[in-house]
Amino acid sequence: MRSDWVSEENMEHVLAALMPANKLVIQVSIATGLRVSDVLNINREQMAKGRFTVTEQKTGKKRRVRIPVKLQRQCLAQAGQYLVFPGRLDETRPRSRQAVYKDVVRAAKAFRIDAHVSPHTARKIYAVNQFDKKGLDAVQRDLGHSSREITMIYAMAREITMRKLTGKK
Repeated sequence: MRSDWVSEENMEHVLAALMPANKLVIQVSIATGLRVSDVLNINREQMAKGRFTVTEQKTGKKRRVRIPVKLQRQCLAQAGQYLVFPGRLDETRPRSRQAVYKDVVRAAKAFRIDAHVSPHTARKIYAVNQFDKKGLDAVQRDLGHSSREITMIYAMAREITMRKLTGKK
């Protein structure tokens, strides 16, 4: 099932209901457009810099990201010795994507949000915000898409979701 875009108000509800570390994972994803798997693999040294290069796990592409200072401080305050989001049982391995997914889905259900909310929703929120500010080319570059058509699905996620919810085609 594909994730949907949700309004800032609905996402604030979801964020409020998440476990603190998972909330930060989603906030970093919204701020950077990174996939959750890439956020989970950020190490303490990278976060301390605030601006660093990430090699995306899915595509192998390199991307420069900047973490807002307030978010950076919050992440470092809860970070493990090596990773910003360490696993529960093994501090040298990151928290699992599945744990974040389950928490996000649980929080969205608690607020009876009609859309399909998942960690990937954060990437769609980022895309819509950047599309409004900078346009399609910037979103395509930031998300690392080789196809404008795929980028359009992300950039137009708000409109697509609204049409689904209202039953319009």
